[in-house]
Amino acid sequence: MSGHPVQLEASWKARVGAYLQRPEMQALGAFLRAEKQAGKTIYPPGGEIFAAFAHTPFDRVKVVILGQDPYHGAGQAHGLCFSVRPGVPAPPSLVNVFKEIRSDLGIAPPGHGCLTAWAERGVLLLNTVLTVEQGRAASHRGKGWEGFTDHVIDVLNDGREHLVFLLWGSHAGSKASRIDSRRHDVLRAPHPSPLSAHRGFFGCRHFSRANRYLAEHDQVPIDWSLPPLQAGLRTDR
Repeated sequence: MSGHPVQLEASWKARVGAYLQRPEMQALGAFLRAEKQAGKTIYPPGGEIFAAFAHTPFDRVKVVILGQDPYHGAGQAHGLCFSVRPGVPAPPSLVNVFKEIRSDLGIAPPGHGCLTAWAERGVLLLNTVLTVEQGRAASHRGKGWEGFTDHVIDVLNDGREHLVFLLWGSHAGSKASRIDSRRHDVLRAPHPSPLSAHRGFFGCRHFSRANRYLAEHDQVPIDWSLPPLQAGLRTDR
């Protein structure tokens, strides 16, 4: 992906940066540049494609939440799966995530959908596909991102111990075979989408189960509460 205006956070670059030089990633970079030159709007903006890695360095990862592809509506995606920019209403799937947290841990919904605080506490908010064309869900599937994010999962699986992987939905669940469940905790549930949340996402108690596993392995549990948005924070972007 040479020429792409994106830099990986240093700890991740040391571990997965070489993968970006592979021919299929160079082809992906060329595809993204051509789409932009054709006047198409791509989300998230270039500087935020790798935001999940910037907010959660390799050695700070405790929990991995695996999403599918970024939100494709204007002003939503900012590089963290399920998260939206400050001031943007929480999408339905995220509303259901907050409902489950309330049921599981008694934490009230935060009134916004920005999950940056989770990322900074050790939750890697990773989509399996990192870009999307405006208004066209899944438009960048099969273009090369899946191999890269598989590689990220492999590096975490091999290089860390006692992580928690939250795999919601069949797409994320298909990655379970890449993870050594003897060394990590793999929790699967239906996707929190309104179409499927009632099939077992509600009641999965993944948040308390993740914290219990972390505590059992001498790690500080995740604070799943979210602070209110800072006063004066721009919400018009």
